[in-house]
Amino acid sequence: MRHNTEAGSRGRTRGTARGARKAQPAPSSRRFFGLFALWLATCWGIVGALLAPIVPGGWPAVLLAAVLSTLPLFALVGECRAGRYPGRLFRLLVMRPFWYVQLLLPLAAATGLSGAIAGAFFGWPVEAGRVALLTMVTLFVVVMTFGWAGSRDLVVKRMLATWPELPPGLDGLRIVQISDTHVGPHTSKAHLARVAAAVRNAQADLIAVTGDLVDDHARDVDAYAAALGRLEAPLGVFVVPGNHDVYAGWQEVRARLEALPVTVLVNSAAILRRGGDHFAVVGTGDPAGRRGGKKENAAPDVPAALDSVPPGMFVIALAHNPALWPALARHRVPLTLSGHTHWGQFALPTLGWSLASPFLEHAMGIHRDGRSLLYIHPGTNFWGIPFRLGTPPEVAVITLKQAPSPTMRRE
Repeated sequence: MRHNTEAGSRGRTRGTARGARKAQPAPSSRRFFGLFALWLATCWGIVGALLAPIVPGGWPAVLLAAVLSTLPLFALVGECRAGRYPGRLFRLLVMRPFWYVQLLLPLAAATGLSGAIAGAFFGWPVEAGRVALLTMVTLFVVVMTFGWAGSRDLVVKRMLATWPELPPGLDGLRIVQISDTHVGPHTSKAHLARVAAAVRNAQADLIAVTGDLVDDHARDVDAYAAALGRLEAPLGVFVVPGNHDVYAGWQEVRARLEALPVTVLVNSAAILRRGGDHFAVVGTGDPAGRRGGKKENAAPDVPAALDSVPPGMFVIALAHNPALWPALARHRVPLTLSGHTHWGQFALPTLGWSLASPFLEHAMGIHRDGRSLLYIHPGTNFWGIPFRLGTPPEVAVITLKQAPSPTMRRE
């Protein structure tokens, strides 16, 4: 008995040790949190050096603000590790302020430091840095207020796409595209109701949903279904995955979506008929699926997506990430509908520029390569924080017509 007890104790000890080793964060996680802590210490150090002398409570108040603004990250990590689903109040009252602070903090610190360096030449570095920092905070509040107001809007953009080789049966085909809805329990139900009404009023022949349907969790599909799951069109509703759908766990997201009256396309095609002519709607995977491993099965494969399409058939491709368009254009796909970029959530459309432009070859608007056209949807909602400046959420209505040359323009 004693031997068995000791053996059991050793077994429990070994089991406990193994459990402890499993519970330890991975090296990449430790590295991330280490770098994040250094980042926060640097930013808050600059902010504190400038503001501590004038705020009530001094440095203790600054440190308290730093701790309180960082706690949501650890709360989110705890929620994820416990497998809990973050609800509406947690996302609105905990995570959303966290994102606001993390966006403002580096801007305030960098502006304050720059002001202090400039002011040092005149003998008042702290005062100049403080003025620069407070100016940035004020500007941030003003811009975010206008951005919040812009995110409450919704526009219906009507466009005309033309090709000389468009089959006669497709002349007048109306596609309604929504994209990047990022729906979760915290998403404004009033906004989603306006989206649903706009789609219905457009009287689509075909509805295309080009990825990022949900926020970041598979259960968010329930919120999507309640708001937009009843949309319908004579030729069908077609859905492709976006990177956030992959992050949420594509297998479960897909299973939940397939319970709705939609057709999910991942590197596959649907052959449809209108007015006596056949055409194909092709859906790709998303580049984020490459990092999800084989289990997610959502990585893009353009040749596989087009494999079942008969030669010469007119093709409408849905690809969340516009980075896939060059491959589709090489296969002479006439029309590709994308999303993903949100146009950086800040854009100057008249200048053809957005915050996404420096990072992406195709970031916004309409593009043409020979007879292949691309439209990048700016998004029907927002992700993270409610901010849209210059590009309000959109429902796109695209009508196909025969014409002497391939073009796309606003009606």
